[in-house]
Amino acid sequence: YNGMPNGCDDDLLPWARSASNKLDTKYLYGNFIFNAILFENEQRQIGCEIIYFVFFIFVGIKDVIYMSDKYHDTPEMAASRRLFDLAGIEYKQFAPKCRKIVIDFDSINHSGMNQETK
Repeated sequence: YNGMPNGCDDDLLPWARSASNKLDTKYLYGNFIFNAILFENEQRQIGCEIIYFVFFIFVGIKDVIYMSDKYHDTPEMAASRRLFDLAGIEYKQFAPKCRKIVIDFDSINHSGMNQETK
């Protein structure tokens, strides 16, 4: 079944293969990649990495806090907000009190750390 993510009504999202507006195609919303990964039953996917916003919905995450909204106006990000809204996922941008972080690795060095990796 190549359906939409859990909690997102299939009837409220597009199924078109092509459209003048990318947001009106199924490719930004469907769980086609994750059906292959999550529902496989014979082989483990070792050494693979996929970063995709729909995964949050599949695993039941209900809150997303993000640092950057650099690509807010892209169709992909509009699609992710649409899916989050349909699935009832809360999302908000993190607003740190301190805008700069400096890590002094020498101050946290412990005897077990390889000095050559500094």
